[in-house]
Amino acid sequence: MKHFLRMFVQVCLYFYCKCLWRCLKFVARKLTGRCELQRICYNTKPGASRTMKIESSLRGSKSKLLQTSVSVHPDAIEKTIDDIMDLKKINPDINPQLGVSLQACLLQIVGYRNLTAEVEKLRREPYDSENPQHEEMLLKLWKCLKPDSPLEARISKQWCEIGFQGDDPKTDFRGMGLLGLYNLLYFAERDTAIALQVLSDSLQPKYREVTKKDLSQFSKAEWERKKFDKAIGYSFAIVGINITDLAYNLLVSGALKTHFYNVAPEAPTLAHFQQTFCYLMHEFHKFWIEEDPPDIMEFNRVREKFHKQILKQLQNPDMALCPHFAASESLINM
Repeated sequence: MKHFLRMFVQVCLYFYCKCLWRCLKFVARKLTGRCELQRICYNTKPGASRTMKIESSLRGSKSKLLQTSVSVHPDAIEKTIDDIMDLKKINPDINPQLGVSLQACLLQIVGYRNLTAEVEKLRREPYDSENPQHEEMLLKLWKCLKPDSPLEARISKQWCEIGFQGDDPKTDFRGMGLLGLYNLLYFAERDTAIALQVLSDSLQPKYREVTKKDLSQFSKAEWERKKFDKAIGYSFAIVGINITDLAYNLLVSGALKTHFYNVAPEAPTLAHFQQTFCYLMHEFHKFWIEEDPPDIMEFNRVREKFHKQILKQLQNPDMALCPHFAASESLINM
C-alpha cells in the first residue's frame, strides 16, 4: 500500500510540475515577448551552458519538430532552423543572431550524437590481422613508441615492451576493438613526447624504502634485488585500452557534452575525442603516481577514483578538460 501511495504521489508531482512548467513558460513569453529558445540564446553565454539548455528545451518540447531537431542530418540543420523560426513566429530579419546561435547549438548537439555513433562503430570493429590497414597501424604504433628498436617479428614478445600482454597485440583489442588502436596511435603520433615519457615512466622501477622488518627478513644482497622490484608501473598499452574504455563511457553517458560543447565551436569530431583521450592518459598517469599504489592489483580502485574525479569536473558547465584545444574565440560570437 505504501509503495502504491508513493508511486501515486510521484505521478501527481510529475504532472503537476509538467503543467506548472508549461504555465511558467507561457507567462514568461507573455512578459518578455520571447520564446524559451530566445531567452536561452540571449541570456546564456555560448558553450555548454547554452547548448545543454537548448538541447533540454528541444527534447522536452511538445512540438514534434523541436523534438526531432536534435537528430536531424547535419545538412538539414539550416532548414530545421528556418522551420523552428516559422513555428515560433520569429522574424529572422529582426532576430538575425538567434538563427546563428541556434545553428551553432544544433551543430554541436547533432555532432555529439554522430560522434557517439562513429566511436561505437570503431569499438565494435574487431582487429583483423588479415587487414593490411589494421596491421599497418599496429606496426606504426611500434615505430612511434620504439623508434630505435626494430620489431624482429610480427608475433613477438617485444610487444610486451610497450605494454601488451602477450606476443600478439590483437588479442588485447578485443574489448575496445579498433578504437583502442586508433587512440593509442593518435597519442603516440600527435603527443609523442608525452607518450614516450609515460611509457618510460611506466617501466621505471619503484624504489621501496628500507624498514626494520625488511632488514630482518632479507640479507643485504636480497634487499638490493628486491628494493627495485616494482614498476611505477603498469602496462602502457593495456592501460591505454582501459582509458579508452573510460573515455568511451564518458561519451555515451553524455558526461563529455560539457567538455565538447565548450571546446568544439561546431560539431565535435573524432579528433576531439582522441585529444580528450590523450588528456585522460596524461592525467591518469599523474594521478597514478600521486596515488602511489603498492602494486598493479590496485588499478581498478585507482581507475574508479580517477573516473569519479573526472565526472566531478565535468559537472561544471564551464569545464574544458583540455583547454589548449578550446576554440574560445570561435564561441564568442555564436
